Amino acid sequence: MSRRLKRRETEIFSISFLDCITCGLGSVVLLLVLSNIRAPDLEYSEQDLQAQLLKLQDEMIDIQGQSDILNRDLRARQEQLAEEKQRVARLQGSLSDIRGKYASSKQDADIANQLEGRLASAQQSLTEEMKRLLGQGFRRKADDAIGGIPVDSEYIIFIIDTSGSMVNYAWPALLKKVEETLNIYPRVKGFQVMNDEGTYMFPSYRGKWIPDTPAQRRLVIDRLRTWNAFSNSSPIEGILEAIRTYHSRDKKISLYVFGDEFTGPSIDSVVKSVDIINREDETGERRVRIHAIGFPVRPDAPQYTSIRFATLMRIICQRNGGSFVGLEDPPRRGSRFQIGDVSAVPPALESALLPVIEPAPVSSLVQFRQPT
Repeated sequence: MSRRLKRRETEIFSISFLDCITCGLGSVVLLLVLSNIRAPDLEYSEQDLQAQLLKLQDEMIDIQGQSDILNRDLRARQEQLAEEKQRVARLQGSLSDIRGKYASSKQDADIANQLEGRLASAQQSLTEEMKRLLGQGFRRKADDAIGGIPVDSEYIIFIIDTSGSMVNYAWPALLKKVEETLNIYPRVKGFQVMNDEGTYMFPSYRGKWIPDTPAQRRLVIDRLRTWNAFSNSSPIEGILEAIRTYHSRDKKISLYVFGDEFTGPSIDSVVKSVDIINREDETGERRVRIHAIGFPVRPDAPQYTSIRFATLMRIICQRNGGSFVGLEDPPRRGSRFQIGDVSAVPPALESALLPVIEPAPVSSLVQFRQPT
């Protein structure tokens, strides 16, 4: 028994040992397999993140561009807002001036309204004979000379040349003559002011009559000092606009054309256009009466367009029951409106420009007269 035990030796590579070794190798193999499987997932995740990063960078660049555009728009809007604020401030200043003028003239307007009421009451007490005399309209003879300006109209319309030559040279004289023309009409039922292009001085009164009050007359003169509308130095547009808009069978209307030059292509076409629209009615009277006042141009400026204006308006005034007045250059101290002198037309142009009228002497004075 002891001999058998002594002979037995321990076996190193037993079944248990082999099992352990096998399990260890299997674990290593399993780890290697697991490592090889997860590696592609990590690589794919990194590429995806890189693509997302590039995409976000592109979006950031787009957002920065949009931000720059919005900032530029914001600056432009801020500048526009500043300009609008300045404009509002100027308008508020103008409104304050107008309110001040209105407050100062309100008392005068109230007095004028009271006088108007008294005048209306006095007119109602006129005898039948006086009413008959007042109802008789003034009709110029066909061969009457262009010498006087009748003031029998109930409504007057000023058509003013606002070109550069007028504004820069004749404007002070224009202001004076407009005021003098208003003064020869103590009272009218309404008046209107536009330039030779048919542009209204007060657009809110387009198609309506400006009421005749002392305050309105002062407002017109004040506005005229700074009025500067575009003009092509041709009165035909303003004349046509005035007749089309304001002609009425029950109204006696006079147009006053103020200008210094005529730059239109044809005098004859203007005369024909006025004849068509201002045609005679069954009594032989024109729809409106047309007067004109010619202002001198600068001595160093070409005189041809001034002569054409004088010629045109003399013909129109003669054919439409009115009077043409030409002003001196320079005006003599204390002188009044004068008949225009076109006798200085060169002989080569006289036959073409003056086929129907004879030049009046420059010393002839215009007398403003009441209707007979």
